[in-house]
Amino acid sequence: MVSFYLFVLMCIFFIILPGPDIAIATKNTVTTGKVGGLKTALGICCALLIHTSAAVLGLSAIIVKSALLFSIIKYVGAAYLIYLGVKTLWSLKKKDVATSNEMNTKGKFVNTSCFKHGFLTNLLNPKVAVLFLTFFPQFIDAGSHSFSPFLIMGATYTVMTAVWFFLYVYLINYISAIMKKPKTQNIIEGITGTILIGFGIKLFFEKAHN
Repeated sequence: MVSFYLFVLMCIFFIILPGPDIAIATKNTVTTGKVGGLKTALGICCALLIHTSAAVLGLSAIIVKSALLFSIIKYVGAAYLIYLGVKTLWSLKKKDVATSNEMNTKGKFVNTSCFKHGFLTNLLNPKVAVLFLTFFPQFIDAGSHSFSPFLIMGATYTVMTAVWFFLYVYLINYISAIMKKPKTQNIIEGITGTILIGFGIKLFFEKAHN
């Protein structure tokens, strides 16, 4: 493997770059609290492990090279992001304090939903597969077997993502605790809902890299 430390440095920039994962983690942390945010991060990391396995087995290469498969995953992922965004905005119209409190008392259901949100948002994003197959190979020695390096880099990327989201969720939870006014939280939810729809539309028009 070539320059592991440079790989780690580049990963930092990719991980903290705003995207659908950040948007859904922000939304779930603001609406359900720290536990919901951490469950979302866990879902994202589980999806990354699947992407790593797919890269190791060569499945990601098939997805990226196949226009049909890429398009199917892209459109499903885009539809899911738009659905989450619309659902967030729609909930603001019906939301009142009593309903919000009632929803948050159903901790098990909320946490399960947060995990699913994070998992599906990342898993159904074909750009992650593209990242693994265009970025990772640049750090693999020419002629070496790609199994071990891909596994190491995928695991490293996942661990770094987990650390980043752990810190990010705690930061967002701390900030939202300061801004407890329902109106402020509604504004944050409205912004993240709009961002999710925007990412969904952007993904919808994403082209496969051949």
